[in-house]
Amino acid sequence: MPGQRAPLAGITLRTEPCNDDRAAVRAIIESSGFFYPDEVAVAVELVEERLSKGVERGYHFLFAEAEGQVLGYACFGPIPCSQHSYDLYWIAVHERQRGGGLGRMLLDAAEKTVAGMGGRRIYVETASRPQYAPTRAFYAACGYLAEAVLEDFYAPGDSKVIFVKIVGAAERHQPPEGVQWV
Repeated sequence: MPGQRAPLAGITLRTEPCNDDRAAVRAIIESSGFFYPDEVAVAVELVEERLSKGVERGYHFLFAEAEGQVLGYACFGPIPCSQHSYDLYWIAVHERQRGGGLGRMLLDAAEKTVAGMGGRRIYVETASRPQYAPTRAFYAACGYLAEAVLEDFYAPGDSKVIFVKIVGAAERHQPPEGVQWV
């Protein structure tokens, strides 16, 4: 397609956050223009929580990098008090990298990682505001079903849409073709 990028060439996936990821996550989240400042702060706080308290806190990350730059990331983890359910807390690609398959690649890798950890269901929450229509379409195109809508959850006229996908057993930590883990 015209205008499409080929971001998957030279992409590596990293699972361990580092100190520089705070700034990278902030830049990625802010680049969308979708999120309120408190939401940006939460995204950065999850990186900080993982850095200070380790994986035991339940936050798992995938960072997609090329040439030393973080282009996108996903954050997910098991839902407390559930046996096989996981939340996808964040998945975001820098605005300059959108439209080339990087988000789908990150989501696919997150799903395979969750399945490899014994997860069977992945839940994703997003807003109902019109600017989130492409986000909702992305999840639907990736096989997620809108399971629930909580009216006026975030604010009057801004509902929470909860998507779910059932994931099966998959080979642990197998990245999509052409992508390598570091």
